[in-house]
Amino acid sequence: MHRITKIGPLEIEGESFRIIEEEFTEQTGLKQEDFDPSRFAVIRRVIHATGDFTFAHLICFHHEAVETGLSAIRSGKNILTDVNMAAAGISRSFMTPYGGKVVCKVADTEVADIAKYRGRTRSQTAIEVGVRENVGIVAIGNAPTALITVMELIEEGKIKPDLVVGVPVGFVNASESKEILAEKDYPYICCSGRKAEPLCL
Repeated sequence: MHRITKIGPLEIEGESFRIIEEEFTEQTGLKQEDFDPSRFAVIRRVIHATGDFTFAHLICFHHEAVETGLSAIRSGKNILTDVNMAAAGISRSFMTPYGGKVVCKVADTEVADIAKYRGRTRSQTAIEVGVRENVGIVAIGNAPTALITVMELIEEGKIKPDLVVGVPVGFVNASESKEILAEKDYPYICCSGRKAEPLCL
């Protein structure tokens, strides 16, 4: 017989985190204490958003990723995303006190026109247009083409974000683009395979 837990709305997240921590080792074969606390906080948030403990094995971090990402937010820089659904998953309340905002250009008429003219995807073009706006973090949650474009712009010296979060989903170039990102020497967070971890910064 299933029982519904009675719990106040403000307590749900805390209780969810408690359950994740309680079940973490059994579900993953890993120990929470083996992770840097800041990285575990990211992993726990992803598990909370997905209900999927396998992300504990899939998420990859550059050794400076969390620190540089937080520093970018605290210095008032913006987060650029490739898709509105990713933008919706980012907490404005966390960024607003520092002056930063979430930028997503994929639905802009200008972006659609440029993409059509150049024969590129709107996601690629949205990144190229959006990087003009005081970007500290680029967070790719949907399109491998957008992640590839970000890496190309960095290699060409046209942009220098503090952190690249690369978690596109799909069957064409999703795994490959994330594998390339995981080999970079600049700060990144990504996940291996075809899955996309949610952007829940």
